[in-house]
Amino acid sequence: MRLTVSDERWPIAGAFTIARGSKTEARVVVVEIEDGGLVGRGEATPYARYGETVEGVLAEIELVRAAVEGGLDGARLQGLLHAGAARNALDCALWDLEAKRVGRPGWALAGRAEPGPVETCYTISMGEPQAMAQAAAKAAHRPWLKLKIGGPDDLARVEAVRGAAPNSKLVVDANEGLSFDDLRRLAPELVRLDVRLIEQPLKAGEDEALEGYVSPVLLCADESLHTRAELAACARRYGAVNIKLDKTGGLTEALAVDDEARALGLKVMAGCMVATSLAMAPAMLIAQGAAVVDLDGPLLLARDRDPGLRFEGSIIHPPVAALWG
Repeated sequence: MRLTVSDERWPIAGAFTIARGSKTEARVVVVEIEDGGLVGRGEATPYARYGETVEGVLAEIELVRAAVEGGLDGARLQGLLHAGAARNALDCALWDLEAKRVGRPGWALAGRAEPGPVETCYTISMGEPQAMAQAAAKAAHRPWLKLKIGGPDDLARVEAVRGAAPNSKLVVDANEGLSFDDLRRLAPELVRLDVRLIEQPLKAGEDEALEGYVSPVLLCADESLHTRAELAACARRYGAVNIKLDKTGGLTEALAVDDEARALGLKVMAGCMVATSLAMAPAMLIAQGAAVVDLDGPLLLARDRDPGLRFEGSIIHPPVAALWG
């Protein structure tokens, strides 16, 4: 087998802003594993929040190059690299390669039902309330909007978006930007504004305060949930978990997290980083039956891969084999 790794830059349409900062491009790492003329591909996004850089992820992949080119499979990969972007890119490429080898789609290899179309959230970046209202007005036809919050004007932000998009279902994502007092003060107001879910209100590692708190709005763990190791704690603090392949370190662990989360009675949100359709495609398996789907990464880019996922408004169709799986 032959491993090829590349660093790609994809411009964002405008800017993408959350509580921790803003960016104008998505830098992704793409892995291709070739065997006998067949090529499996995977894409991952290094995330500074977890101490990842593009250079660091590239170096991490190089550490296992010999093992990959010697015939490493997905099961053995799990023990060689920690959960993160490097393992995600390799894991998804191995799934894609195996699908091509045996002539069966990725969903069948995973023992899942054939995926169907899903309806994704569309993200409104954090900004001044008026700017967020303008962005929401342009997206008011979309059934789900996700707002980035995490500052002193949060209530004004949500009110502005609700006014501009009265018929959309709303999700708010604080990206760890609230205190517990902020949350308790804000949550009843979000009920009034018909917000369906609050994503990661408190800092990961400081969310023990949520144990025993009965939130009037469904709380969802994001930064607090990476792999199955965190699920028990999340089940005591949240009603839902956001499963992202860059956090789980690939589709293999994501599928296991999905199964265990549902067994614990947690609702599932299928999430993503800002990336191309190649990164979203394997996550479509997690999106099936999820309470909330947030796989809008390609919609936020100035352009996407060709072929990419087919979007009809906010509806995402399953990937064709030429893209992944």
